Amino acid sequence: MVSRILKTLVSPVRGLHQAAYLLAALTLASQVLALLRDRLFANQFGAGEILDLYYAAFKVPDVVFALVASLVSAYVLIPRLAKANPEEARRLLSHTASFLVIVGGIVCAVLAVFAPAFLFQLFPTFRNSAHSAEFVLTARLLLVQPVLLGLSGILMSVTQINRRFVLFALSPVLYNLGIIIGTVFLYPIYGLPGIALGVLLGAVLHVAIHIPVVIHAQRMPRPTIPSPAIIWAVMKNSIPRSLALGMSSIITLLLISLASRTSEGGVSVYTLACNLAAVPLSLIAASYATAAFPVMAEHFGAKRYGEFKATLSAAARHIIFWSAVITVLTIVLRAYIVRIILGSGAFDWNDTRLTAAVLAILVVGLMAQGIILLAARAFYAAQKSWNPLIVQLADCGISVVCAWGLVKLAVMYPVLRFFLESLFRVGDVPGTSVLFIALGATIGQLIMGFAALVTLRSVAPGVAGSLVRPLLEGFGAAILGGAASYGVLTFMGALAPLTSLPTVFLEGTVAGIVGLAVAAAVLSLLENQEFRDLIDALKRITSTRSLRPSGSADERPAA
Repeated sequence: MVSRILKTLVSPVRGLHQAAYLLAALTLASQVLALLRDRLFANQFGAGEILDLYYAAFKVPDVVFALVASLVSAYVLIPRLAKANPEEARRLLSHTASFLVIVGGIVCAVLAVFAPAFLFQLFPTFRNSAHSAEFVLTARLLLVQPVLLGLSGILMSVTQINRRFVLFALSPVLYNLGIIIGTVFLYPIYGLPGIALGVLLGAVLHVAIHIPVVIHAQRMPRPTIPSPAIIWAVMKNSIPRSLALGMSSIITLLLISLASRTSEGGVSVYTLACNLAAVPLSLIAASYATAAFPVMAEHFGAKRYGEFKATLSAAARHIIFWSAVITVLTIVLRAYIVRIILGSGAFDWNDTRLTAAVLAILVVGLMAQGIILLAARAFYAAQKSWNPLIVQLADCGISVVCAWGLVKLAVMYPVLRFFLESLFRVGDVPGTSVLFIALGATIGQLIMGFAALVTLRSVAPGVAGSLVRPLLEGFGAAILGGAASYGVLTFMGALAPLTSLPTVFLEGTVAGIVGLAVAAAVLSLLENQEFRDLIDALKRITSTRSLRPSGSADERPAA
């Protein structure tokens, strides 16, 4: 039994659907830990000042990671490593890793020195906090994280190109474990900086898990003076991607800055809702995009454009199909989801209701986010890195302007606030301005998701047309499943009031199971292709046959 588990950990995974669902299963483990982390935060701090400060401290290091570490990340290295011999690969990894440590270290050190100046410009309401000194120190400690995660991204390119997707998916599991250790054991001793130390522990573990694979592949990087020629050859293609990721992080930073000005707890509510919405995004879109990217890169590099298009279409169809189902069920079950996962300790019923309303708004953009993520991977595989940057630039402008404008309009025209509060039944909850920030972000995602789909015609014409069927079948099954879930909630709510966590858990779980069962039955009657792919992939994953390098056409690597 132990040997089989170890074999699974180190064995390559070949088929697209097997890899995607295996990644989804392991990503779920990471997300469970992430949700446990958030539950610990909610239980201990509630949606209040301490949690606002912690989440705000995270945002500037996130921008640094996106702008600096992504210059030499796995997504720009994989296409080059795929066609390099071991010595060329080691040389490339050595120069990129050295570049990251030197340049990233300098940038983070400079930002650490000037942290108080720009932090209080972004978050002016925190300047007079009793914890302002801890806030600055936490942000400074977190500035070490971009370098560590950047190194992990470089090593991760070897893990992915060797199809060691299990180890790839375990990295965030270990990362969240470190944060939990910091929250439980270090926060009582050091306060907010203690959680930051836990984050750094998780980042070190994130790096360490890839080292054995890199050593075995004889590609372990060595310290060196970065060659301008080698670094520029990598960066000239990665600069657009880095800027695109940077814009995504800047969007989040600006939206969080707006949320900090609404009311105490606004940052916490928005971030917790974003974290919950990120679970299906990670399970669906990120899993398929990660599994499809090296395959698309190989096909495009070998000029197998038909296979490239087929892989992209298959991944997009599954993302759209599952996003439709999960979006509807999440909207129906939003309050149950939030209460079960976060509802304890200092996180009271008002926090639950407001977070659930924000979650319902954000999850509407789930499908668009998935398309944006996959389209970006397709363009990177095709070595056309400017398209995702244009999409992200437009998304930043639209999302931030919409969020800011909607908050202002809600003040000028109270009927807008009344409408949104009535729609989600949060009229008596303070801090509802954060709903308009979430609405602005979602509007931006929907617009740019459509734009990303349209621009895919330049590398894979005809893919958009193949997505109509899974869209209609997915939403059809989802609406019927959501109606069944709502009926179950209404019936069970009349029998037992929601006065305890076990009751909430029981009603939410039963309603969710019934909704999924109805959706599955509808999909089965429709003979839905994506549903059949799911069943087939699960059968292969659970059989020893999926561990072999050969097998069915879907399992074998392309010739």
